[in-house]
Amino acid sequence: MEAKQGTSAMIAIAFIPIVMVLGNSMLVPVLPTMKAKLGLTQFQTSLTITLFSLAAGIIIPLVGYLSDRFGRKWIIVPSLIIYGIGGIISGLAAWLLENSYISILVGRIIQGIGAAGTAPIAMALIGDLYSGAEESKALGIIESSNGMGKILSPIIGSAIALITWYAVFFTFPILCFAVAVYVWFGVKEKKKAEGQSLSQYLGALGQIFKDKGRWLIPSFFVGATGLFILFGVLFYLSDLLEDTYKIAGMIKGVILAIPLFGMVVTAYITGAKIKQNKPLIRRVMVTGLAILTASMVSVAFFKQIYLIIGLLTAGSIGTGLLLPCLNILITGAVEKAERGMITSLYGSVRFLGVAFGPPIFSWLMKISHKTVFFSMAGLSFVILISTFFFIKPGTKNGDETNKEYESGTLFRKNEKAPT
Repeated sequence: MEAKQGTSAMIAIAFIPIVMVLGNSMLVPVLPTMKAKLGLTQFQTSLTITLFSLAAGIIIPLVGYLSDRFGRKWIIVPSLIIYGIGGIISGLAAWLLENSYISILVGRIIQGIGAAGTAPIAMALIGDLYSGAEESKALGIIESSNGMGKILSPIIGSAIALITWYAVFFTFPILCFAVAVYVWFGVKEKKKAEGQSLSQYLGALGQIFKDKGRWLIPSFFVGATGLFILFGVLFYLSDLLEDTYKIAGMIKGVILAIPLFGMVVTAYITGAKIKQNKPLIRRVMVTGLAILTASMVSVAFFKQIYLIIGLLTAGSIGTGLLLPCLNILITGAVEKAERGMITSLYGSVRFLGVAFGPPIFSWLMKISHKTVFFSMAGLSFVILISTFFFIKPGTKNGDETNKEYESGTLFRKNEKAPT
C-alpha cells in the first residue's frame, strides 16, 4: 500500500474499536442512575452490559467466517449500521415506554450483534493491509484506540447524561453511521480470492488448533481475563463513587477515565516497541500479569478512594502491557485466509470476559471488598502461571523451531521477516 493510502485506512480503522467500546464503557457511569430511575436490582443493571457482550460473543465466529469469505468491509459497515439501530431502539424505549427495561435489553442485544462485526474484524483487516513492524505498530494503535474509547466513554457518557440518562443511547447511531461511511470510502481493501467452503474452512481451522492450540487457546483466555477484570473493576468503581462517595456527573467520568488512561498509554508504547520479537512479547506479558496480580492484592487492603484509584491504575498499566502482545501473537498465528475466523474467535472470548465481569463483580460486592479483590488476584495469578508455562509460541512444543523463536520471526513462514 502507498503510505498516504495506508494512513487514511489506519485512521478509518482506528475509529472502529472506539465506537465499539462506547457500547459498554459509555453506559458504565450511567448505570447507577438507570438503576434508580427504573427501580432495578444490581444484577438487572449489570445485564445491560452482559447481554450486549454475550450477543457479540456468540455472533463473532460467524461474522469472522463471512469476513474471510466476502471481505472485511462488507461485514464491518453493515455491522456498524446494525449497532446504531440497536441504540435507537434502546433510546426510544427508555424515552417513550413506561416499562422500558425489557425493550432496552432487546436494543442492547441488537447492538451486541452489530458490535460482533466491528473491532475483531478490524484486527483481521490490519493483518491484511500491513506487515512486519508496521503491523505490530498498527495493532498497538488499534488497542490504544480501543483504550482511548474507554477513556472518553465515561466522560462523554457522564456529560450526555446531564441532558437525560437515556440520551447516551442516541449517541451510538450518530457515531456508527459516520464511521461506517468513513470506513467504506477511506479503506481500500484488496480484492479477496474466492473463499473456502464452510467444510474446508472448518477443516483448516481445526488444523490450526491442532498445530497451535497448545499456546493459542491459553492466549484467548488470558485476553478474556484481562477484559473481565477491567470491566468488573469499572463496574465496581462506578458504584463505589456514586453510592459511597456521592460523586456523580463529569467528575465521576473523569475519575473512571484515570485507570483507562494508564492502560491506553501503555498499550500504545508496547505495540510500537515489541514489534514481532516473540521472546520479548512473552516477557512483557508475564510482567503485565504480575503487575495486575500485585495491584489486585494491594487494593484488597485499602478502602481509601485515592489509593484504590492509584492501585487500579497500576493494574490497568499491567493490562496495557498484556493486550497488544496478545493481538500480535494471535493475528500472526495464521495465514490471511483464516485470520478473520481466528481474530473473531479471540474477540468472542474477549466479549465473553466483558459479559461476565459486571454480574460476577456484583455478586462478589455483596460479600465484601476483600472478597472482590482477593478473588481477582487469585484469578490473575492463575493466568500468570498459565502464561509462563503454556504460552510458548515458536518452541518445539509449539508450531515453529527454536531457532525461529529466538530470532523473533513471524509465525507466517511464507512472509519475509521484519528487519
